[in-house]
Amino acid sequence: MGDTGLRKRREDEKSIQSQEPKTTTLQKELGLISGICIIVGTIIGSGIFISPKSVLSNTEAVGPCLIIWVVCGVLAMLGALCFAELGTMITKSGGEYPYLMEAYGPIPAYLFSWVSLMVMKPSSFAIICLSFSEYVCAPFYVGCKPPVIVVKCLAAAAILFITTVNSLSVRLGSYVQNIFTAAKLVIVAIIIISGLVLLAQGNTKNFDNSFEGAQLSVGAISLAFYNGLWAYDGWNQLNYITEELRNPYRNLPLAIIIGIPLVTVCYILINVSYFTVMTATELLQSQAVAVTFGDRVLYPASWVVPLFVAFSTIGAANGSCFTAGRLIYVAGREGHMLKVLSYISVKRLTPAPAIIFHGIIATIYIIPGDINSLVNYFSFAAWLFYGLTILGLIVMRFTRKELERPIKVPIVIPVLVTIISVFLILAPIISKPAWEYLYCVLFILSGLIFYFLFVHYKFGWAQKISKPITMHLQMLMEVVPPEEDPE
Repeated sequence: MGDTGLRKRREDEKSIQSQEPKTTTLQKELGLISGICIIVGTIIGSGIFISPKSVLSNTEAVGPCLIIWVVCGVLAMLGALCFAELGTMITKSGGEYPYLMEAYGPIPAYLFSWVSLMVMKPSSFAIICLSFSEYVCAPFYVGCKPPVIVVKCLAAAAILFITTVNSLSVRLGSYVQNIFTAAKLVIVAIIIISGLVLLAQGNTKNFDNSFEGAQLSVGAISLAFYNGLWAYDGWNQLNYITEELRNPYRNLPLAIIIGIPLVTVCYILINVSYFTVMTATELLQSQAVAVTFGDRVLYPASWVVPLFVAFSTIGAANGSCFTAGRLIYVAGREGHMLKVLSYISVKRLTPAPAIIFHGIIATIYIIPGDINSLVNYFSFAAWLFYGLTILGLIVMRFTRKELERPIKVPIVIPVLVTIISVFLILAPIISKPAWEYLYCVLFILSGLIFYFLFVHYKFGWAQKISKPITMHLQMLMEVVPPEEDPE
């Protein structure tokens, strides 16, 4: 009886493994509109409702504050154009990961995946969900701060919901993204139109002498850029899902060219609307800039603002989860993470193990107290890898001349972005040295230990542990390896 059961189980495994290649590869489900929605939906999250205060506090004047927002948009656009060349030259999902692999080899690529998968992506996902939770709880606890346990439980529920949606279907995940992107554009439109109406009525006094008292130090400018660029973070997210984008040579650059200028215009107009209603001092004193704006302009309907800000943050969290799952999938496929993380659901055709892993790590980050400071110090690591990736584009112009480049940006653009990246990495450290930056570098380098132990030198005992775990997870989740790697 036991032999019969074992034989049947082996036959079942063989039948799963023998599926046609089309059933176990990521499907090209995403068109131009979905691509634009992923860019806009991922960038416009909680940043535009938080960063204006931080940018203004570093510039201390309205004029330089607005200039910083414009320059940040231009920089995001230039960086995205560099990534468009990379994305159409190397049409693999995973964002920076495959580009670093092609340019420098496995070690920088592994360190990027190590830092991204264990800290930057899940902690960012957790913080966005915590922001969503706080906005949702606020109307129920008027005049006092919501209980921490309530906020964290609701954030965990949001992570569970988003992880489930993205594990079930690529199309469902993109539909959710499209819906929440539309919802967040509603609140953006409400703020912009209200501000422009007030501006047309002559409320321009807060723009008088807009450069008076401005801070011009290198440290202050760099920190203002840091906060502004944090609101634009996500400009590279479409490159994480290149394999699932229909006609990427056309749709990838088009989505970037349409999506990022749309975000930039929205950000500038939102800031103009804020300054139409509030003075610089009042904005700095506000606990929640968008809520203060709603209270002053929308009167009885001011509850609309926290509601739609919650929609905005949940949309950003969905976009973050959607793209981070693909990075984990590619790292697993390259052998830099557990192999099961590169498997695809037979029924759903999604990288379900990678998405679920990302959700679990993000949930763990909710448990401790405030992790915002940790993410702030690791944000300089993000620009370290952005700079390395775009430098890799310059390197591959000489070392990989044979690669086809459907999009080729002028060499001055990656050179300029690389120089700015170096400035953004070094300026905050020089202007305000802190031990946390050293801890961050040490954490990045600690990834080398795991690389040499588990990737470079594949010890037998590690394989003996991982193989049965992989087999049981494969049977439990009904997932199989991709039949063929994309070219």
